[in-house]
Amino acid sequence: MKFFVDTADVDAIRELNDLGFVDGVTTNPSLIKKSGRDILEVTKEICDMVDGPVSAEVVALDYDSMVIEGRKLATIADNVVIKLPLTLDGLKACKTLSGEGHQINVTLCFSVNQAILAAKAGATFISPFVGRLDDINLDGLELIEDIRTVYDNYGFETEILAASIRSVNHISDCAKIGADVITAPPAVIKAMANHILTDKGLAQFVKDAEDAGIKIV
Repeated sequence: MKFFVDTADVDAIRELNDLGFVDGVTTNPSLIKKSGRDILEVTKEICDMVDGPVSAEVVALDYDSMVIEGRKLATIADNVVIKLPLTLDGLKACKTLSGEGHQINVTLCFSVNQAILAAKAGATFISPFVGRLDDINLDGLELIEDIRTVYDNYGFETEILAASIRSVNHISDCAKIGADVITAPPAVIKAMANHILTDKGLAQFVKDAEDAGIKIV
């Protein structure tokens, strides 16, 4: 499973990248706003830092403007992935831009039917939103599982990029279901290393080492 970091905070990305945890990055207008920086500038900095795909989202809603914006974003770096909304205009733009050789992340997916259309339009990634479905008492993980089944049935090459990840359990569950990628906030990815028994065991080891006067150097 590939790990994408869902943020435009370059310091947070750098920290995880140095640990070897970053296969890519996803951003959106809300995350760009939170960073307080220009979208072209911050996207370029992220692309220079990370070897993998970096999703940058258009803000237009109509087909013609999405294509113009998508082409502009693609000039930032070779690893830019153009992020498009799952609307008819977005799918049409996906078909055009993927046909030109650009990588596309179709976002805001909430149904299997939407995921099928994105795959047929040539999406590189489809982003089903797990947490937002859970918020309205629907099963976000079930959607990931259903998309996996349908994509495998028909050999669709679009990668399932599980988004709106809220917890470490979301990540492990998505891994068991077979999501190709998860994108999560830095804090959630870092929390995967935590376990109370690890902390308890380490505390005991430290105490015993001090009691025994153990020194390595």
